[in-house]
Amino acid sequence: MVDVLVYLFENYYTPEACPSTDTLARKLSAAGFEAEEITDALRWLNGLARITQTIEPLAFPCDDSTRVYSVEEADRLGVKNIGFLSFLEAAEVLSPLLREVVIDRALATEETEITLELLKVTVLMVLWSQEAEVDALILEELLDDGSAWQLH
Repeated sequence: MVDVLVYLFENYYTPEACPSTDTLARKLSAAGFEAEEITDALRWLNGLARITQTIEPLAFPCDDSTRVYSVEEADRLGVKNIGFLSFLEAAEVLSPLLREVVIDRALATEETEITLELLKVTVLMVLWSQEAEVDALILEELLDDGSAWQLH
């Protein structure tokens, strides 16, 4: 699923640039992705679209609250990923609301333990879905993990 999401990010500047679901599925299949991987990615993207349709994600309210992770969230995300989310929030890349969207979408995957690679792709796709401008250094951090999907 991660490869499909990265492919979409690389090939479609905004979500609106994507063709209809059926056409997109055919294009992804023609690009060599497996049917199950395509289905999982499209389901994940539909969930993202449902969540983000009604929010004002780029607003950064003055919020002195602290996010407390449930046991399941902490187990699946891990300390490293929670620290990364805190970094992105402190750098004002993610608002508290977008942080919650990222957590929701990361937990929506079937992975038992969320890897940093998957979390970074999740953040990237949430920001992409909001057409958010991302600082070049943050974008490099999201794309740089030495994996095969890294942009060149």
